Amino acid sequence: MKILIVEDERAIADLMILNLTRAGYTCTYAQDGEIAADLVEKHSFDLILLDIMLPKVDGYEFMSYVEPLKIPVIFITAKGSVKDKVKGLHMGADDYLVKPFAIDELLARVESVLRRYHKGLEEIHVLDIVIYTSSHVVKQNGKVISLTNKEYDLLLYLVQNRNIALYRETLYEKVWEQEGVEETRTLDLHIQRLRKKLNWHNYIQTVYKIGYLLEVK
Repeated sequence: MKILIVEDERAIADLMILNLTRAGYTCTYAQDGEIAADLVEKHSFDLILLDIMLPKVDGYEFMSYVEPLKIPVIFITAKGSVKDKVKGLHMGADDYLVKPFAIDELLARVESVLRRYHKGLEEIHVLDIVIYTSSHVVKQNGKVISLTNKEYDLLLYLVQNRNIALYRETLYEKVWEQEGVEETRTLDLHIQRLRKKLNWHNYIQTVYKIGYLLEVK
């Protein structure tokens, strides 16, 4: 999946690029709307993350230009008023994210918009496995690994957020769609099974007082 990030604050752009790349996306950066317009003419993108307050050509102007191309757009901006949100959505944006935002929220919104457009990574390669997302099949060195539905969902979320320490609460919410179940051993048992089935004892790390992390160097 190719994502165009249009953001004039380089520190924010670098943070998005780092985490989206870790999640398996290919990112291209543009610091203003004029450069972004040139990139869209020459390359194809599956999603655009678009700031509003941009030099030369602002986000609204760029949105007017790119809307006929039917590329999904998520507005990312410091403007958080209802009026700004409504304007962006009326112009054709698919979602709206207000700074400052959590990386988990960014990744979730990107995934949600791409899923809405029936786009996604068909194959995810990480370490010694391949995840086939359309069929929910996981292969390790060419051999199919038998996983339960929840083991698969947990593995996929760890892979999509590799090298990020994930809170137990977040994992319960994303995988089991439950909140406030910190005391149960369900998560720990699933982690143990994944470590054993994949022989990933050295990769799925326990993070003290937080949760778990998939370490991929």
